[in-house]
Amino acid sequence: MKYAWIEGHRGVYATTMMCELLSVSRSGLNAARRRQASKRACEDEQLVEQIRAGQSKHRGRYGRRRMTPEISQVRGQAVNEKRIGRLMREHGLQSHKRRRFRVVTTDSKHAHPVAPNVLQRDFEAAAPNRKWLADMTYVPTDEGWLYVALVLDLYARKLVGWAMSATMPQALTLCALDVALGWRDPDAGLVHHSDRGSQYAAHDYRNKLEARGITVSMSRKGDCWDNAPMESVNGTLKVECVHDVRFETRQQAEQAIVEYIGYYNTERRHSALGNVTPAEFERRWLVHEYMAQPGGPPAAWQGPGQRPRQLTRQPIHHRPGAPRATPAMASPGSSQATGPAVGK
Repeated sequence: MKYAWIEGHRGVYATTMMCELLSVSRSGLNAARRRQASKRACEDEQLVEQIRAGQSKHRGRYGRRRMTPEISQVRGQAVNEKRIGRLMREHGLQSHKRRRFRVVTTDSKHAHPVAPNVLQRDFEAAAPNRKWLADMTYVPTDEGWLYVALVLDLYARKLVGWAMSATMPQALTLCALDVALGWRDPDAGLVHHSDRGSQYAAHDYRNKLEARGITVSMSRKGDCWDNAPMESVNGTLKVECVHDVRFETRQQAEQAIVEYIGYYNTERRHSALGNVTPAEFERRWLVHEYMAQPGGPPAAWQGPGQRPRQLTRQPIHHRPGAPRATPAMASPGSSQATGPAVGK
């Protein structure tokens, strides 16, 4: 360790002075320089380069818990999490730090009726389109605040609807809901949970949910834990996409958030899913469900070049008699969207 420290500070301090302060001889230092690096040291160097590549790919968003399975997959063998953490600390490759922020988007002082808390903090879903969470957050820009409405599918922690606006009109949350409904086309029985904000308690929003046979659920007053997974997504978006970034215009922020949603759904490992991506977690469910059908997978899977992964862009459930969304219709709300749904 002493020799390594001296080598790392040769351009800062005189070598003779460092040897004297650390009580090592010049001959010992020279011998250490000629000595071949150990197998573990060589592996550490390789690991550091792989971690650096991983942080470049994920833009510095991964901590040791997500980086460990990432590196293990690259190397084809398990790597100790503590070792990854040590190397990340020693080489300054830590993830972005989470900041405290205050949620100010909920306006519960309104005359609209409030739904009961049907969800009751049961954040486990047996399949897609069983439980959705919705919330709003905000992003600072030089032009002012940009408000973002999101809809999350609890099963795979996948963002299935979003919209953005310079203000917080009811149309903003309705637009995000329309994106989610158009893309996923859920069956009746879905539970939709949100806070008590006026945008979610308004008649137009409630009527749209009830018309689709969706059960409305709302958090208790002032209790953000009733919508904890959605609050977590908002915080993650702030840390990994917004903090330390200055947006000159709302359009810049919109583009960055849409790109991040695609990354979040298809590339970012999620700890609640066993460190796989939401898209992969949902794809595995699709494969299991379709392969379990009598007669094997649908004919759409049996053509040349067809893979189950492609079906993740189509609605999971389909109501009999309802028109099935085409890829062009689904693209505004898909993880590969090129532009946001914006409520003006």
